[in-house]
Amino acid sequence: MKACDPSLHQQVLRLIQARDWHAAAQACGLLNAQHPDLAAGWIAAGQIALALGRLGSACEAAAAAQRSAAADPVLWDAIGTLYSRGNDQQRALAAYDQALALAPGNAQFLFNRAAVRRFLGALAQAEADYDRVIALKPADYEAYKNRSDLRTQTPERNHIAELESLVARGSPDWRAAVQLHYALAKEYEDLGDYRQSFSRLQRGARIRREHLRYDIATDVATVDWIIQAFPAAKAEAAQHACADAPGAAAPIFIVGLPRSGSTLVDRILSSHSMVSSAGELKAFALAIVDAVRLQSGRSQMSRRELVAASASLDFAALARDYLERARSAGASGVRFTDKMPLNYLYCGLIRRALPNARIVHVSRSPMAACYAMYKTLFEDAYPFSYDLAELAQHYLAYRRLMEHWQLTMPGAIFSLSYEALIADQLGQTRRLLDFCGLEWQEACAQFHQNPLATTTASAVQVRRPIYDSSVSQWRHYEAQLADLSRELIGGGIRVD
Repeated sequence: MKACDPSLHQQVLRLIQARDWHAAAQACGLLNAQHPDLAAGWIAAGQIALALGRLGSACEAAAAAQRSAAADPVLWDAIGTLYSRGNDQQRALAAYDQALALAPGNAQFLFNRAAVRRFLGALAQAEADYDRVIALKPADYEAYKNRSDLRTQTPERNHIAELESLVARGSPDWRAAVQLHYALAKEYEDLGDYRQSFSRLQRGARIRREHLRYDIATDVATVDWIIQAFPAAKAEAAQHACADAPGAAAPIFIVGLPRSGSTLVDRILSSHSMVSSAGELKAFALAIVDAVRLQSGRSQMSRRELVAASASLDFAALARDYLERARSAGASGVRFTDKMPLNYLYCGLIRRALPNARIVHVSRSPMAACYAMYKTLFEDAYPFSYDLAELAQHYLAYRRLMEHWQLTMPGAIFSLSYEALIADQLGQTRRLLDFCGLEWQEACAQFHQNPLATTTASAVQVRRPIYDSSVSQWRHYEAQLADLSRELIGGGIRVD
C-alpha cells in the first residue's frame, strides 16, 4: 500500500477547519483516490458530506472507513457518528457497539450509543448506558438531563436527590446548571410537584436566555416582511400550477411550531407504505438563500432584502434544487415527509415551487403549545422559547402568518389540531391521509409500532400509543403562566 502523504491529509483538515467545504471535498477526493485504505481520509470525507447536506454520501464514506478501521475504537466511534448524523441509526449502533467492545470503559462512546439507542426506542438500554456514563464521568451533566427524559419518573425510581446534590454543590459552567435545572424540572413534574418543577424550569430557562444573542423584534418583523412580499400567494400559485407534471415529486411538508405534534403526524404518515420520512430538513430554507444570492449576485444581504427577493425567484429551479438537496439528505420516493416546523415561514414559496406538494399545519392549543416549548431545552434552535414574554410575541407572529397563508391560499394547507387528533385518532388520520391523496392503511393507526428511528425531542413519546396526559399539563402552572396568558389574550388569541 502506498504510504500516505501527510501534507495532503493535513491540507484536508485545514480546509475543514476553515469551513471551505467545496475545496475540502476536492482535496479529500484526491486523498481518498490515492489512499483508499486510509480510514481517516474517509472519516474526513464523511464530515465534509455532512456539512454539505449529503447524508447518503456521509454513510458511504462511513462504510469505506469501516473497511479499514480494524481494532481502533476511536475510528469506530467516528464511523458511528457519521452513520448517526447520516440517519442510519442501526449501522451507527453496530459501530458504537464495536467501539465499546474495544474500549468498554469509554464514557464518550457510551454517551453516543445511548443517544442512538434512544433514537431507536431502546430506552431501558439507553438509560443503562447513561448510568454508566455518569459513573465514569460524573461531570457529564448532559447525561443526567438525557437520562431524566427517558421515562416517567416515580416516587420509587427517580434521581431528584442526586440532582439536587449536584445543584447545591455548584458548577463553574453555566451549561451544567441549565442541564441540571431542566432535569429537575422534568422529574419534579413527573412526581406532581409542580411548584418545584416550574421553579427549576424558570431558573434553567433564565440562565439559557442570558447566554443567547437573540432579538425577538427581528423575528416579528420577518413575519411582516413575508406578508408584504407574498400578498396574493393564491393567485400567483395558480399561475405556476402547471410547473409540476403528473407523477412529479409530491413531498408532504409538516409545518407549525416545535412541540406541537409534528413528530406524531410524521410517524403516522411514514407508517404508510407509500411514504418515507426525511426528518427535519433544512433543505428548503437553504435552497431559498442560495437562489436569492445567485439571482442577486450578492453574498450578503439583510433578512428583509432576502425575503423581498425571494418573491421573484425562478420557482422551477428552486423546486429542483430543494428536491436535489432533499434526496442528498436521505429523502426517498415520490412521497416523503419534510417535518421542519419552521417551513411554515415558506408556505407561499412552497406552493409556488411545488404545487403538487401537500402542506400539513399541525397546531396545538396556545397555552399548551407555549408551555411545551418553554419546558424543552433545545440544542441550538428556537431561541425565543426561553423567555415567556418573547415566546408570546413569537406565537402571535406565527399565528398572524398562518392566518395570512390560509386567507391567501384557501384549501392549500390542511390544518390538523393536536387535541383533535388525540380525541379522534382514526377520524383525523383518515382526513389527513385523504388530504395527502393516500389510501387508508391500518399501519397508520399503529404508528407507535413504526420501527424507524426518531431523533427529535419527541423520540420517547412517539414510542407510545396516543395518550392525552399532555393536553392539559400546562394548567398545573396557570398562576406562573398568567402573564403569558394575558399577552396572548391581548393579541386576540383565545387561550381556553
